[in-house]
Amino acid sequence: MWSDRIRAMGAPHWLALFGGILAAWALLYAMAVPDALRQAGIAYGADLLDSLCVVTPDAAGFARLVLMWSLMSAAMMAPTALPALATYEDLGRAGGETSFGALVGGYLAVWFGFSVAAAAAQMALFRLELVSPYGDSRSAALSAALLALAGGYQFSRLKEACLSKCRQPLTFFMTHWDEGAWRNGLRLGAVCLGCCWALMLLAFVGGVMNLAFMGLAAALMVLEKLPEIGRHLTRPLGVVLIAAAVATGLSAF
Repeated sequence: MWSDRIRAMGAPHWLALFGGILAAWALLYAMAVPDALRQAGIAYGADLLDSLCVVTPDAAGFARLVLMWSLMSAAMMAPTALPALATYEDLGRAGGETSFGALVGGYLAVWFGFSVAAAAAQMALFRLELVSPYGDSRSAALSAALLALAGGYQFSRLKEACLSKCRQPLTFFMTHWDEGAWRNGLRLGAVCLGCCWALMLLAFVGGVMNLAFMGLAAALMVLEKLPEIGRHLTRPLGVVLIAAAVATGLSAF
């Protein structure tokens, strides 16, 4: 069974998807801010970073942020959806017209919407001087609040409901099969967003464009959606995040 699935993933549409994911990571690597430049900003103050125009409150700056968040969302979230995408394709083989591209397109459309909202939030926080031009938090209170939000959300009913659908893609798609690939992609993107939005916002704490943070967060979100592993991960991760929020908050005093 697994050998058949691996062979099926050698089809052109799967190779295009994998290539897109790798391209997104490669572009993020190319866009990543060197540690030396970050340290220079710490040593010489925010004026240095501002003078580099890394993030500016204008239309061009916002467009770049949307692009960055879109690449980050695609690179981090597309791998978490691979089991669901494979399940949808298997159902299509069993009978019925399917469109793999429409499914992926609907899924990514939801995350593009999130990227626009996240870019707007980053611009607003930048204007309030709560994040650096790189998008990293300058405020212990903001960091603690985001950690507490993400930690508390791990225990919420909405998080559990969304995770249950991500962990059982067969049941999920069978319920909505007649709605077509695009709408199923939108639904899948919506429940995925419901699972992961709070963890994605921790980029402001871990560092927007910090590849180490993105890699760790993506791995955690992949594992969290696996039925046998994820159910043992969600709440302990919440405890860790809440403890980090408390420690971060206390460090401000």
